[in-house]
Parts: sequence; C-alpha cells; structure tokens
Amino acid sequence: MTFLFYLLAAVAILSALMVVFSRSPINSVIFLIICFLSIAGHYILLNAQFLAVVHIIVYTGAIMVLFLFVIMLLNLNTSNEPHKSQLTRITAVITGGLLLLVLIAATKDAVLIQAKNPADYNIGLVKQIGQTLFKQFLLPFEISSVLFISAMVGAVMLGKKDSKKN
Repeated sequence: MTFLFYLLAAVAILSALMVVFSRSPINSVIFLIICFLSIAGHYILLNAQFLAVVHIIVYTGAIMVLFLFVIMLLNLNTSNEPHKSQLTRITAVITGGLLLLVLIAATKDAVLIQAKNPADYNIGLVKQIGQTLFKQFLLPFEISSVLFISAMVGAVMLGKKDSKKN
C-alpha cells in the first residue's frame, strides 16, 4: 500500500512537472490527464471511491476534452507565439519563488491533527453516500433533479429552430 502511494505520488509530480515544461500544448494536456488519473488513484487509496469516480468523470473526462477542443480551435503554433522579454521571465521566476517561500512559511509550523475516534472506513464508499443522499437529503435531491430537467427542457426549446420562420 505504501509502495503504491509513493508510485502514484511520483507519477503525479513528474506528470505535473511535464505539464509545465512541455513545449507542446497537446502534450501538456495529456500529462495533465495522467496527473489527474494518479490523483484519482490517491482517492481510491483513501477509500473514497465516489470521489475518485467523480474526479475522473468531471476533470479527466469533461474538462480535459474541453481543453483539447480549445487548443485545437486556437491552433497554437510556435511560429505565431509571442516571445517574452528577459525582464518578464525574470519577474515570473522571482514571483514564483516568493510564492513558494510564502507557502513553505505558512505550512512549516502546521500541526497534523489526528482524529481521536478510529476512522470510519465506510465513509467514502458509494453505498454510504447513496444511503445518506436518499435518506437524509431526498427532498433537496429531488428538487435539484426537477430543476435540472427544467433547465434541459429550456435549453432544448431555446436551441430548437422555429419551423414557422422560413
């Protein structure tokens, strides 16, 4: 289990670095997908399967597809990319370094709080979330589903072409 954690952490860190240092925007998006998948692996190790699945669907699926479409529509080439001046690059490095120092200073005296009660290992499971959702929060869940259905009907009605206007 510990080996898997360190393996996923190494994959996440290396792919995140490759997102930053990759020259091609398409390669950056692919490395970001790998990073998101390794983070989903961490969620599974933390026994939060629902969060892992939602993370994969929302981030890896929807947002990364959107990023790829934007990159393809913009048609980013290195020939038309504006070059930054040396002063801008130095300022960016100094600003990033100062941000890193602030983050280190903010977290160096952090105390890890451990729960006094033993951990409930069923807390992140889909079954537990479903039972909570459909027992305690049934009315708000149903109200939000009616709201989503009405929004979908409204979107279809707005997007439908009027056949009377020819």
